[in-house]
Amino acid sequence: QVQLVESGGGLVQPGGSLRLSCTASSRIFNIYDMGWYRQVPGKQRELVASITSGMITNYADSVKGRFTISRNNAENTVYLQMNSLKPEDTAVYYCNRFPPTDRLWGQGTQVTVSS
Repeated sequence: QVQLVESGGGLVQPGGSLRLSCTASSRIFNIYDMGWYRQVPGKQRELVASITSGMITNYADSVKGRFTISRNNAENTVYLQMNSLKPEDTAVYYCNRFPPTDRLWGQGTQVTVSS
């Protein structure tokens, strides 16, 4: 059974950068389309970026030009490079399949953008 573990979050100043990682426990991950999602308290979880098994990417309008999703199938890992971070990017970030599967939601990683 595949498990996903997110890491790389933290506190960063506006305009800063972070790189999030999501590592899967199984190579079956390589055939999945994957997504990064985020959630703030009181709001629904939203899709930030997705990447297909064939490396086709898509982004929410709010992060286009600032975030880059990528994957390394040899390492069973999907990344989210976040640049030019804004306070409104503050959230818990999760990875999951795209579209998501309930049983794969992990703990997420907190990203806080604040001066």
